[in-house]
Amino acid sequence: MRNLVYFTKKELFESWRTYRLLILLIVFLILGLMNPLLAKLTPEIFKMTIGKSLAQTIPEPSSLDSWTQFYKNMTQIGLVVFALMFSGTVSNEVNQGTLINLVTKGLHRWTVIIGKMISLIFQWTLCLVLSFLITWAYTLYYFPDDKSPYLLQAVFPLWLFGLLLMGLVVFASTIARNSYEGLLITGGGVVILGLLNLFDQVKKYNPISLTTKNLDFLQKAELFQDYLAAMIISCLVFILLIILSILLFNKKRL
Repeated sequence: MRNLVYFTKKELFESWRTYRLLILLIVFLILGLMNPLLAKLTPEIFKMTIGKSLAQTIPEPSSLDSWTQFYKNMTQIGLVVFALMFSGTVSNEVNQGTLINLVTKGLHRWTVIIGKMISLIFQWTLCLVLSFLITWAYTLYYFPDDKSPYLLQAVFPLWLFGLLLMGLVVFASTIARNSYEGLLITGGGVVILGLLNLFDQVKKYNPISLTTKNLDFLQKAELFQDYLAAMIISCLVFILLIILSILLFNKKRL
């Protein structure tokens, strides 16, 4: 257990030392500020592009517009940035030989996978909470309406899918030879989930639905229950990815 704590601290320190965590915090901070700001400025943007008369036909922005920007940016930018930055989290260390001394001195191989996973989960949670709180504060200031009552029910599924993605990133990096292969495998996994979501029969079981139904969760709390199966499957797949990563890493030549 002491080795796990040590290795997790080492991962977090390295992420800070290499400015990855700082970059992530800045990106998510900017996204948090952009979400309500874009919603607030949308009418003015339309006035400049399509004219004042046509812009007047567009409904006034609300808190829903701000949260629409939030979930769009989290899925299209936030999660993508994470995948890009950590696609070589395991393969790069194997290629550089930085784990040889640690393993020969008694560090269990499973500690490497679990430590990296804890580090990624911590960073993902920290960045998501930062962006969420900033968006919530400014949305409340600009749009004090009651159109977005279930904030936690909406953001929890996104956080859960982020965990699944972190598990996929670590798994892909474990079997890949470099960060490019890891990114390709991760992207391939997400594409497969996206294609499965084209079938209505599997939507409520598909983990990627947790990133497409957030606005519905935001307005109707009862819909949250309908996608419990997708949440449970996400957790099971996440655990499976961790187990497979450990088994594969145990056989990997350092």
